[in-house]
Amino acid sequence: MHRTRIKICGLTRAQDVQAAVAAGADAIGFVFYDKSPRYLAPADAGRLIASVPPFITTTGLFVNASQDEVSAVLQQAPVSLLQFHGDETVETCVSIAQAVNRPFIRAVRVKPETTACDLVEYEAEYRAASGLFAGLLLDAFAEGYGGSGKVFDWSLIPESIAPRVVLSGGLSVQNATDAVRRVRPYAVDISSGVEAAKGIKDAEKIRAFISAVRAADAASPD
Repeated sequence: MHRTRIKICGLTRAQDVQAAVAAGADAIGFVFYDKSPRYLAPADAGRLIASVPPFITTTGLFVNASQDEVSAVLQQAPVSLLQFHGDETVETCVSIAQAVNRPFIRAVRVKPETTACDLVEYEAEYRAASGLFAGLLLDAFAEGYGGSGKVFDWSLIPESIAPRVVLSGGLSVQNATDAVRRVRPYAVDISSGVEAAKGIKDAEKIRAFISAVRAADAASPD
Protein backbone atom coordinates (compact mmCIF):
# COMPACT_ATOMS: atom_id res chain seq x y z
CA MET A 1 0.00 0.00 0.00
CA HIS A 2 1.34 3.43 -0.94
CA ARG A 3 1.56 5.82 2.00
CA THR A 4 0.89 9.35 0.83
CA ARG A 5 3.15 11.83 2.60
CA ILE A 6 1.44 14.79 4.23
CA LYS A 7 2.71 18.33 4.71
CA ILE A 8 0.94 20.90 6.87
CA CYS A 9 2.03 24.36 5.74
CA GLY A 10 1.75 27.90 7.07
CA LEU A 11 2.42 27.04 10.71
CA THR A 12 2.96 29.95 13.09
CA ARG A 13 2.37 28.57 16.59
CA ALA A 14 4.00 25.93 18.79
CA GLN A 15 0.67 24.23 19.52
CA ASP A 16 -0.01 23.88 15.80
CA VAL A 17 3.39 22.28 15.21
CA GLN A 18 2.66 19.88 18.06
CA ALA A 19 -0.80 19.09 16.65
CA ALA A 20 0.60 18.36 13.18
CA VAL A 21 3.35 16.11 14.56
CA ALA A 22 0.95 14.28 16.90
CA ALA A 23 -1.51 13.67 14.06
CA GLY A 24 1.17 12.04 11.93
CA ALA A 25 2.28 14.75 9.49
CA ASP A 26 5.45 13.92 7.59
CA ALA A 27 6.42 17.55 6.95
CA ILE A 28 5.60 21.00 8.21
CA GLY A 29 6.03 24.29 6.40
CA PHE A 30 6.90 27.85 7.37
CA VAL A 31 6.16 30.83 5.13
CA PHE A 32 8.99 33.35 4.74
CA TYR A 33 7.09 35.64 2.38
CA ASP A 34 6.31 38.80 4.28
CA LYS A 35 3.19 39.65 2.27
CA SER A 36 1.50 36.43 3.36
CA PRO A 37 -0.88 36.40 6.34
CA ARG A 38 0.95 33.22 7.37
CA TYR A 39 4.36 34.88 7.37
CA LEU A 40 6.59 33.88 10.27
CA ALA A 41 9.73 35.72 11.29
CA PRO A 42 12.82 33.51 10.88
CA ALA A 43 13.74 33.75 14.58
CA ASP A 44 10.26 32.54 15.57
CA ALA A 45 10.45 29.73 13.03
CA GLY A 46 13.83 28.76 14.44
CA ARG A 47 12.32 28.31 17.89
CA LEU A 48 9.58 26.11 16.46
CA ILE A 49 12.04 24.05 14.42
CA ALA A 50 14.03 23.34 17.59
CA SER A 51 11.01 21.49 18.98
CA VAL A 52 10.42 19.29 15.93
CA PRO A 53 11.34 15.60 16.46
CA PRO A 54 13.56 13.62 14.06
CA PHE A 55 12.25 12.46 10.67
CA ILE A 56 9.81 15.35 10.26
CA THR A 57 10.82 17.44 7.24
CA THR A 58 10.83 21.18 7.93
CA THR A 59 10.19 23.28 4.83
CA GLY A 60 10.68 26.98 4.13
CA LEU A 61 8.47 28.68 1.54
CA PHE A 62 10.14 31.52 -0.37
CA VAL A 63 8.80 33.87 -3.03
CA ASN A 64 11.33 35.59 -5.30
CA ALA A 65 13.88 35.79 -2.49
CA SER A 66 17.55 36.44 -3.20
CA GLN A 67 20.33 34.05 -2.28
CA ASP A 68 21.39 36.37 0.55
CA GLU A 69 17.83 36.54 1.87
CA VAL A 70 17.44 32.76 1.87
CA SER A 71 20.82 32.33 3.52
CA ALA A 72 19.93 34.86 6.23
CA VAL A 73 16.67 33.05 6.97
CA LEU A 74 18.42 29.68 7.25
CA GLN A 75 20.90 31.06 9.77
CA GLN A 76 17.97 31.54 12.14
CA ALA A 77 15.55 28.90 10.86
CA PRO A 78 17.51 25.89 9.54
CA VAL A 79 14.78 24.23 7.49
CA SER A 80 15.70 20.99 5.75
CA LEU A 81 13.89 21.68 2.45
CA LEU A 82 13.35 24.80 0.34
CA GLN A 83 10.09 25.52 -1.49
CA PHE A 84 10.26 28.10 -4.27
CA HIS A 85 6.84 29.59 -4.89
CA GLY A 86 7.48 32.69 -7.02
CA ASP A 87 8.76 33.45 -10.49
CA GLU A 88 12.23 32.02 -9.90
CA THR A 89 13.99 30.59 -12.93
CA VAL A 90 15.47 27.12 -12.96
CA GLU A 91 18.92 28.69 -12.70
CA THR A 92 17.92 30.79 -9.67
CA CYS A 93 16.43 27.83 -7.82
CA VAL A 94 19.49 25.70 -8.46
CA SER A 95 21.93 28.48 -7.56
CA ILE A 96 20.25 29.23 -4.23
CA ALA A 97 19.86 25.56 -3.33
CA GLN A 98 23.54 24.92 -4.03
CA ALA A 99 24.63 28.00 -2.09
CA VAL A 100 22.76 26.96 1.07
CA ASN A 101 23.19 23.21 0.45
CA ARG A 102 19.51 22.26 0.67
CA PRO A 103 17.24 20.21 -1.58
CA PHE A 104 14.29 22.08 -3.04
CA ILE A 105 10.83 21.62 -4.43
CA ARG A 106 9.41 23.89 -7.13
CA ALA A 107 5.82 25.10 -6.94
CA VAL A 108 4.05 25.25 -10.29
CA ARG A 109 0.88 27.30 -10.39
CA VAL A 110 -1.23 25.37 -12.87
CA LYS A 111 -3.09 27.64 -15.29
CA PRO A 112 -6.14 26.62 -17.34
CA GLU A 113 -3.93 26.50 -20.43
CA THR A 114 -1.24 24.36 -18.75
CA THR A 115 -0.95 20.96 -20.41
CA ALA A 116 0.20 17.57 -19.19
CA CYS A 117 3.19 17.87 -21.51
CA ASP A 118 4.13 21.18 -19.88
CA LEU A 119 4.27 19.50 -16.47
CA VAL A 120 6.39 16.63 -17.77
CA GLU A 121 8.79 19.13 -19.37
CA TYR A 122 9.00 21.23 -16.19
CA GLU A 123 9.92 18.21 -14.12
CA ALA A 124 12.48 16.97 -16.63
CA GLU A 125 14.09 20.41 -16.87
CA TYR A 126 14.52 20.77 -13.12
CA ARG A 127 15.64 17.19 -12.64
CA ALA A 128 18.31 17.59 -15.32
CA ALA A 129 19.48 20.87 -13.81
CA SER A 130 20.29 19.69 -10.30
CA GLY A 131 20.49 16.69 -8.04
CA LEU A 132 19.09 18.92 -5.29
CA PHE A 133 15.71 19.08 -7.07
CA ALA A 134 13.27 16.99 -5.01
CA GLY A 135 10.07 17.39 -7.01
CA LEU A 136 7.24 19.58 -8.25
CA LEU A 137 4.48 20.95 -6.04
CA LEU A 138 1.35 21.56 -8.11
CA ASP A 139 -0.96 24.37 -7.04
CA ALA A 140 -3.78 26.28 -8.70
CA PHE A 141 -2.91 29.53 -10.43
CA ALA A 142 -4.06 32.71 -8.69
CA GLU A 143 -2.97 36.31 -8.61
CA GLY A 144 -0.38 36.70 -5.89
CA TYR A 145 1.89 34.09 -4.38
CA GLY A 146 2.24 31.62 -1.56
CA GLY A 147 -0.67 29.27 -2.16
CA SER A 148 -4.05 29.83 -3.80
CA GLY A 149 -6.49 27.85 -1.67
CA LYS A 150 -8.15 26.87 -4.95
CA VAL A 151 -8.50 23.52 -6.70
CA PHE A 152 -7.24 22.99 -10.25
CA ASP A 153 -8.10 20.30 -12.77
CA TRP A 154 -6.37 17.23 -11.39
CA SER A 155 -6.85 15.37 -14.67
CA LEU A 156 -4.03 17.54 -16.09
CA ILE A 157 -1.49 15.64 -14.02
CA PRO A 158 0.02 12.90 -16.19
CA GLU A 159 0.27 9.46 -14.66
CA SER A 160 3.97 9.37 -15.53
CA ILE A 161 4.83 12.02 -12.93
CA ALA A 162 1.92 11.74 -10.47
CA PRO A 163 3.77 9.32 -8.15
CA ARG A 164 6.49 11.97 -7.65
CA VAL A 165 4.47 15.19 -7.29
CA VAL A 166 3.19 17.06 -4.26
CA LEU A 167 -0.50 17.89 -4.75
CA SER A 168 -1.63 21.21 -3.33
CA GLY A 169 -4.31 23.83 -3.89
CA GLY A 170 -7.74 23.86 -2.28
CA LEU A 171 -7.38 20.56 -0.45
CA SER A 172 -9.69 19.98 2.50
CA VAL A 173 -11.08 17.24 4.72
CA GLN A 174 -13.99 17.00 2.26
CA ASN A 175 -11.98 16.39 -0.92
CA ALA A 176 -8.78 14.78 0.42
CA THR A 177 -9.84 11.17 -0.05
CA ASP A 178 -11.05 11.82 -3.61
CA ALA A 179 -7.91 13.80 -4.48
CA VAL A 180 -5.57 11.05 -3.35
CA ARG A 181 -7.57 8.27 -4.96
CA ARG A 182 -7.74 10.09 -8.29
CA VAL A 183 -4.21 11.44 -8.52
CA ARG A 184 -2.19 9.03 -6.36
CA PRO A 185 0.44 11.72 -5.67
CA TYR A 186 3.59 11.17 -3.68
CA ALA A 187 2.45 13.77 -1.17
CA VAL A 188 -0.25 16.32 -0.38
CA ASP A 189 0.24 19.82 1.02
CA ILE A 190 -2.47 21.72 2.90
CA SER A 191 -2.63 25.07 4.65
CA SER A 192 -5.91 27.01 4.59
CA GLY A 193 -7.98 23.80 4.57
CA VAL A 194 -7.00 23.02 8.18
CA GLU A 195 -7.24 26.53 9.62
CA ALA A 196 -9.49 28.18 12.15
CA ALA A 197 -8.20 31.55 10.88
CA LYS A 198 -5.33 32.61 8.63
CA GLY A 199 -2.15 31.29 10.19
CA ILE A 200 -4.06 29.62 13.03
CA LYS A 201 -4.50 25.88 12.59
CA ASP A 202 -7.34 23.72 13.89
CA ALA A 203 -6.01 20.53 15.51
CA GLU A 204 -9.21 18.59 14.81
CA LYS A 205 -9.16 19.58 11.13
CA ILE A 206 -5.54 18.42 10.90
CA ARG A 207 -6.44 15.05 12.40
CA ALA A 208 -9.48 14.71 10.13
CA PHE A 209 -7.49 15.60 7.02
CA ILE A 210 -4.77 13.07 7.77
CA SER A 211 -7.43 10.43 8.45
CA ALA A 212 -9.05 11.20 5.09
CA VAL A 213 -5.72 10.77 3.29
CA ARG A 214 -5.07 7.49 5.08
CA ALA A 215 -8.54 6.27 4.08
CA ALA A 216 -7.61 6.89 0.44
CA ASP A 217 -4.32 5.05 0.92
CA ALA A 218 -6.22 2.04 2.29
CA ALA A 219 -8.60 1.99 -0.67
CA SER A 220 -7.56 0.09 -3.75
CA PRO A 221 -6.66 2.23 -6.78
CA ASP A 222 -9.48 2.94 -9.21
